[in-house]
Amino acid sequence: MPLDTKTEQEQIDEIKKVDANVKTMKDFTSPDVLYDELIAGVRKYHPSDDISMIEKAYRIAYEAHDGQLRKSGEPYIIHPLCVAIILADLELDKETIVAGLLHDVVEDTVMTSEELRQEFGSEVELLVDGVTKLGQLSYSADKVEVQAENLRKMFLAMAKDIRVILIKLADRLHNMRTLKYMRPEKQKEKARETMDIYAPIAHRLGISKIKVELDDLSLKYLEPEVYYDLVEKIAIKKDARQAFVNGIVEEVRHHIEAAGIRAQIDGRVKHFFSIYKKMVNQQKTLDQIYDLFAVRIIVDTVKDCYAALGVIHEMYKPIPGRFKDYIAMPKQNMYQSLHTTLIGPNGQPFEIQIRTFEMHRTAEYGIAAHWKYKESADGKKSVDKKEEEKLSWLRQVLDWQMSDNREFISLLKSDLDVFQESVYCFTPAGDVKNLPNGSTPIDFAYSIHSAVGNRMIGARVNGKLVTIDYVIQNGDRIEVITSQNSRGPSRDWLKIVKSAQARSKINQWFKQELKEDNIVKGKEMIASYCRSKGLVLSDLMKPEYMERVLTKYGFRDWDSALAAVGHGGLKEGQVVNKLLEGYERDHRKEITDEEIAEAFQNAKEASPVMMTKSAGGITVRGIDDVSVRFAKCCSPIPGDEIVGFVTRGRGVTVHRTDCVNVINLPEIERERLIEAEWQKEAVGNGKGLYLAEIVIYGNNRIGLLVDITKIFTERRIDVMSVNTRTSRQGIATISMSFNVTDKNVLNYLIEKIRQVDSVIDIERTAG
Repeated sequence: MPLDTKTEQEQIDEIKKVDANVKTMKDFTSPDVLYDELIAGVRKYHPSDDISMIEKAYRIAYEAHDGQLRKSGEPYIIHPLCVAIILADLELDKETIVAGLLHDVVEDTVMTSEELRQEFGSEVELLVDGVTKLGQLSYSADKVEVQAENLRKMFLAMAKDIRVILIKLADRLHNMRTLKYMRPEKQKEKARETMDIYAPIAHRLGISKIKVELDDLSLKYLEPEVYYDLVEKIAIKKDARQAFVNGIVEEVRHHIEAAGIRAQIDGRVKHFFSIYKKMVNQQKTLDQIYDLFAVRIIVDTVKDCYAALGVIHEMYKPIPGRFKDYIAMPKQNMYQSLHTTLIGPNGQPFEIQIRTFEMHRTAEYGIAAHWKYKESADGKKSVDKKEEEKLSWLRQVLDWQMSDNREFISLLKSDLDVFQESVYCFTPAGDVKNLPNGSTPIDFAYSIHSAVGNRMIGARVNGKLVTIDYVIQNGDRIEVITSQNSRGPSRDWLKIVKSAQARSKINQWFKQELKEDNIVKGKEMIASYCRSKGLVLSDLMKPEYMERVLTKYGFRDWDSALAAVGHGGLKEGQVVNKLLEGYERDHRKEITDEEIAEAFQNAKEASPVMMTKSAGGITVRGIDDVSVRFAKCCSPIPGDEIVGFVTRGRGVTVHRTDCVNVINLPEIERERLIEAEWQKEAVGNGKGLYLAEIVIYGNNRIGLLVDITKIFTERRIDVMSVNTRTSRQGIATISMSFNVTDKNVLNYLIEKIRQVDSVIDIERTAG
């Protein structure tokens, strides 16, 4: 795809064309046509004419996916081809293109990693393996433990080879382009995950081409009414706006050429998500937002950028305070450009961006534009040492790996905040520091080095002493005053600092300095928890049980685990429950394989009249005197389709048939599944209470939770727990658990909740 951006009309036409095709499409683009497009894209930028490895990868992927279809009905091979085309559009090396073509073969076909390495080498095999592992991660906006663990794995994969996340971003982009074929609840889930995780990562890596499209596609499925309303309203006034843009472009071109500056000039509409956020943040209607478009001037050199700026400011009156020099002070994601907002001939504001062709390439492709593995014509790869500096953000994220889960999520989401504005300040030596808006001298000190922050006792700004909660302004020159006698940071600093980096380093200091105190406190908390549960702590403190805790939570030794409990990074209940798992495993009555085989044989031979009654209104086929318990992961209730899972020494665990843990059960374990059903009297008798769990998604507003809980109160339903959170996009997620008698009651409650204003969707937890 050329660097030139699409016009407003082209954007709108493309949206309508795609949406129309989704509804009427019968035939799909031939894989061979897409392959030709891929090769043409690679040849545009790759110095080598040898495309044999890509051709071989396509042939193997085609054969491996033969007979597989996507939800849309198209041949599956179209997906990896489109992913490879996106990667070629980012001008990545051949190994990345090949990995893009093969990224699903290990997970979805009979091909193994070993075969992949034999055919294409260890580099491609590692890339495919990294993408495959990322594909197995599940996103949960509400379960902090799951979310934190998955995000940790994602960033570790990125650190191993940044190309892994580039392939994953391309994979997600094509999946979002074809999201129309998924179920509505799946559309919202994927769109929410994309907006919370993948679009911010693309932004942090500076890949505007992908980030912008991911944002718009996420908005389309999370807020479809808002999205299509924007599309239609922008289309209504497109003629007048296009005429205005064309007039500005021609006028600017005339003056720039007269000044002897060679430039490419065009106008573009800001993408829909950007407009939507401006409407939300500024509480304005579309008619009240005037700078819906920007004129972009692309020149050869940095000198030409400032020369063009002079010409523009001579032509139009600039709006004070709306000029930003991202060339002298680049954004953290490497973005460089001059931004100035001006008053047009008819009094209408508009924005002009000025940059070089190289800056434009970086703005579009981000880290991919400077990827260190660039192959020369002779086939050798060169490594640019400066590229390591561009991944400083990733190294910073890896430094947070030792944080507890909630802190890690908080730090990461704060750092990934796409709309977080920056403030630029200077060290006494004149070095530029880029900090979040609202930062203090404490943030500045920790941005230099953790030792500087830990020894800080004061600061001077522009030569004058200031308090440590002084809010840094653009252009401030800051000098940190340190002392060897400093006692270290104060906990009050955590309430003052704005940057995730400073907050992380302060917490690390307290964890290290107070480790002995935290160890003692952790011991006391675990002992107290055991007493409250009637457990004997000495029975649980076996080396093999403790090792399970260390492995689960990634600690080097037991003292580190105790310290984590002491400072609140790990709950004492989590530690005790893990110890208890090992203890129960060693002390429960074992069921022999012969007994299990006999139970299954009995189940197969049993007739319906031989069904055996068990606890909880459950009938398990062919097994007498068996203890039954309900799985906590999916909380089955009378009326659900259920299945039993035979466990050694613990009877039968009953799951819903749609439970994620049952669906993803390894083949060897599936032999333990056994037929189970509810006793007829358990459904609709109004007796017995069963725990149900649901997740409600809605547009956040005052009174939403009150309106929902009122439904339970009026029907005297006992609510056991409520957990709420609101995303940056204003989407409220409410997790509730409560007691019901059967599925009929649950369905009634869900139907009533759906009628509450602002509720978007409701899901039952399924593992």
